[in-house]
Amino acid sequence: MKKIIVVLALLGSMLGLASCEEQLFQSPITSKELSNFLRNEIEVEEYVNAVYANLQTNGLYGRDLPAFVEIPSDNTYSEVPANDGGNYGQLDLFTTIPANTLTTDAWQQSYRTIQRANVVLNRIDKITYAVAATKQARIGEMKFIRALLYFNLVRLYGDVPLVVEETVDPNDYFGKGRTPSAQVYTQIVKDLTEAITALPETSTQAGRVVKTAAQTLLAKVLLTQKNYAEARTLLLAVVASGRHTLLPDPATVFSITNENNREIIFAVQFASGVNGNTEGSTMFQQFAPSGTVSGAKGHNLPTKSLYALYATTDKRRGTYLTATASGIPWGRKLTQPTVITDGGSDVVILRYADVVLMLAEVENELGNATAAATNLNLIRTRAALANTTATTQTTLRAAIDLERRLELVNEGHRWFDLLRTGTAIQVMNDWFKANNILVTITAKDLLMPIPQSQIDTDPAIKQNPGY
Repeated sequence: MKKIIVVLALLGSMLGLASCEEQLFQSPITSKELSNFLRNEIEVEEYVNAVYANLQTNGLYGRDLPAFVEIPSDNTYSEVPANDGGNYGQLDLFTTIPANTLTTDAWQQSYRTIQRANVVLNRIDKITYAVAATKQARIGEMKFIRALLYFNLVRLYGDVPLVVEETVDPNDYFGKGRTPSAQVYTQIVKDLTEAITALPETSTQAGRVVKTAAQTLLAKVLLTQKNYAEARTLLLAVVASGRHTLLPDPATVFSITNENNREIIFAVQFASGVNGNTEGSTMFQQFAPSGTVSGAKGHNLPTKSLYALYATTDKRRGTYLTATASGIPWGRKLTQPTVITDGGSDVVILRYADVVLMLAEVENELGNATAAATNLNLIRTRAALANTTATTQTTLRAAIDLERRLELVNEGHRWFDLLRTGTAIQVMNDWFKANNILVTITAKDLLMPIPQSQIDTDPAIKQNPGY
């Protein structure tokens, strides 16, 4: 799904849909009435590709979402909080307001993408495909993407409107308010369980969702729900598939010349210098220290305290992140283009290192300390570190937590990890105190505000407490 060149301009909110060069070589379709669209396999394929394309928007994985779910943590910060209207700085200092554009864009783009996935799922059953397995794969892909976005939404905002049918008349959904998070989680598990059955083991096209992606995401959902036994079963299935592995050298995992390698399970695809520089991402500018590249904004920079946790012998130091001459750490998982203004690095959502660390965590929670340490040491060995000295459940928890920080920095996991483990308030208050920052958070800070524009549109959707 690398070079997106076809743009569909549909009526209403169905704007800006795209397709892929490897998949379709068609002239742009400038005007299509949605009610007269998706009548055959070709049109469904265009629309499916458009769902993938929407993951590239700035409100999702094109720029903001990885920062949105890491800046509130002790992993990263905003170097110049006032940049970009203070939107990133609000996340950093827990002063986020309902009008914050990051919270608004994440909400809006998530629901736009969910609507597009719902359109496909509502109509694809009536469409004849030349290859039945391809049709089933597309159903699985749409259910995976819908589940991914709802999983993000429910962790960010708590109770959220749950819509799993194509919205023909938006008025049908006014006045219904927010769906309890437990019900949203039930739908997420259902979608991913069905996706696992429908998805193929492999795909000839990079960027397509495959079975191991659904297994990994469902394992993460179950881990969040503390269903350790079922999460373990899914993670072991990913391991047993043989489709993925830890690459021997951390330096090759995020190399732009080695994208979609065997460690990557699912990534949103980007390409630099394609279609008028519209298929890349500006995230490399957002996450670069001020003055290091043109347009650098200094958002989502690793904290100095995190950088200090890397041993000098750790292969990830200098590879996953480094520091400027003045000592400001910055992430290197995104390649900075030298001439073209849009970056071509894919944004990794799921990779095998996360699987190994989740497996270490579930084994530890199930009382299997030896298995937990074995998995943890797979990550440490690759980083050229000695085996862990942790042996008890408590010390292993801390060791696994630390390794997740060091391994997954800048990939958008840390805040969700703190929420999942119930440690966010204590960890963040300790961090603020240690760094002489006059911020104290409480339970109300664990959820983002519902966008004010959404509440203004539908007063039945109530704001989270404290906002």
